[in-house]
Amino acid sequence: MKLRRSLLSLVAFCFVSSFAVVARADEPLVIHLWEKGAPGFESRKDEPEVVKNGSVTNVHNPSITVFPAPADKANGCAIIVVPGGGHRQLGFNGEGVEPAKYLNDLGVTVFILKHRLPREPNSPYSLDIHPRQDIQRAMRIVRSRAAEWKLDPKRIGIMGFSAGGETVAMLAYSPTAGDPKAADPIDRVDCHTDFQISIYPGPLGIPAGPIAADAPPAFFVVSSDDTSHLGAVLDQVAKYQQAKRPVECHLYTFGGHGFGMGARSKFASIHTWTQRLTDWLNDSGLLTKPGETKK
Repeated sequence: MKLRRSLLSLVAFCFVSSFAVVARADEPLVIHLWEKGAPGFESRKDEPEVVKNGSVTNVHNPSITVFPAPADKANGCAIIVVPGGGHRQLGFNGEGVEPAKYLNDLGVTVFILKHRLPREPNSPYSLDIHPRQDIQRAMRIVRSRAAEWKLDPKRIGIMGFSAGGETVAMLAYSPTAGDPKAADPIDRVDCHTDFQISIYPGPLGIPAGPIAADAPPAFFVVSSDDTSHLGAVLDQVAKYQQAKRPVECHLYTFGGHGFGMGARSKFASIHTWTQRLTDWLNDSGLLTKPGETKK
């Protein structure tokens, strides 16, 4: 009897342990941007993030969370998604996970960036420095591992919401070349983006003067009643027109700020804005594998 009970206990233990391993395996892969912690802040890398109501704060060890496209849909396109939150928090679920799942269904591999938060109370970070460092590093990591993730290095872009759109601008308008002499192989990689998607962004990161002649193709969304963010979009569209660079902008009458992927809005036009994004991605050839025709 004792032997039977022991065997049953062992079987139960193995079942529970196996389930725990499977559960952990099902969780998205998280890759920290620096193995030993962010430069100058290594001592804070083990401080836990705070997650509340789908938002994240207390980010001291910035990272990307990987959402690979399903194997039967993957087309080689990749997008780094940056949630908004006023640089005080990150709306990880509504402006990170939801876009990732939508884009995965289109065959796009997604990396959600958790960057350091300069406007969080008692933050040691600079608004002009650390979000820029984090998104540049994230792009370098993605590009350095493009072959591993089966990505087309000519179709790797960025997408940001609100303050995340400001972080996107910091990369889109000021990429830096890799340093061939860097000790860290990742720092040898270029961090340019092939396109940008900016949803109701703020004004930070936008150049005061003209944009570069090779600025990445852009897609913007904002509503006209989002008065504090409308100007940032119109300013960028004007700069794109002056530079004769590809740009698409959807300006909605109603919608306000923070509608995310549209499902939580009461306006029908906002509910379907993501279809405009799908159309743009397709028309731009970003959803098409090399050698294939557009869908």
